[in-house]
Amino acid sequence: MERRVSSIDPGWWDFTTLDEEVLVEAARLMPADIAGLSRPGFQVLFYDSLEEFFLAEAMEYVNAWRRSTADNPVGICGPIGPTEQLPLVARVVNAMGLSLKDAHFWGMDEWQVDGRPIDLGHPLSFMRVDDELCFSRIDRDLAMPSANIRFPVGDLDGFEASFREIRCAVMQGGQGDVMHWAFNDPYRREGAYSRSPPPVEEYRTLGTRTVDLHPLTTLQNARASADGFVTAMPVQATTVGPVQTWLADTVSIWHPGYHASPFGMRLTALMISRRIVDTAVPMSLLAEHPDVRFHFFRGGIGEVGLARQNEH
Repeated sequence: MERRVSSIDPGWWDFTTLDEEVLVEAARLMPADIAGLSRPGFQVLFYDSLEEFFLAEAMEYVNAWRRSTADNPVGICGPIGPTEQLPLVARVVNAMGLSLKDAHFWGMDEWQVDGRPIDLGHPLSFMRVDDELCFSRIDRDLAMPSANIRFPVGDLDGFEASFREIRCAVMQGGQGDVMHWAFNDPYRREGAYSRSPPPVEEYRTLGTRTVDLHPLTTLQNARASADGFVTAMPVQATTVGPVQTWLADTVSIWHPGYHASPFGMRLTALMISRRIVDTAVPMSLLAEHPDVRFHFFRGGIGEVGLARQNEH
């Protein structure tokens, strides 16, 4: 049976093209139901305050870096969004006196404009945000060498190779409205993918690359970073892919409640738990990763009110 057309943009694949039964089941999940979605390889964790939530996120950086040595280098791959953990990372590193000379960091993505990475001086630059909120706040005698801080700009082959040379303990991230991690967005509905989205096996082969952003991603980015000024936002980015993601020991996704929607958080948790994998919902591919963790701020889970009303 032919897949339905997207309710968001008929020229793209996205979660609105899934079977209605899956969408309705996800919408009806209550917080207690979400907690019950844990299974071997997929852990659901809850936090009762945002302070605890972001400190736990920051400690993933610190705990990864504590394990790194010159002979056995370890790093973490981190997002811009959420960002509240970044100043906490610097504060904890300074308080512990933790030397980062042997530690490593990968930024998971960066904007592209006119075929080139966005300038470091641009206010939207992810490299700039990581530096301002975290790395520039770390005491100079503890600071990570600049060569150990990598972003997907310039030499992408070298960037990809570093994931095989250095252990990535954690790939951390949030979740977008289009249900991506990093900028692994769904594909356009065209050409070979006019009747169905790419096969999972094909999507899993994707490495670090420049991608076209789904319209829903652009709208969310504009709302979050440009006060809704959509035409100021880049429509392309360079991002880590599934290949790099599967080289990470753990994939750790953080849901404070104001990035992904209440429905989106439920749908991806359900799909990963049930191993329902579909490239129209890129996050669902994580069902095949051996160690995935979803972290929820309990106060941000909300509910999908219309779904509850429709039960009566």
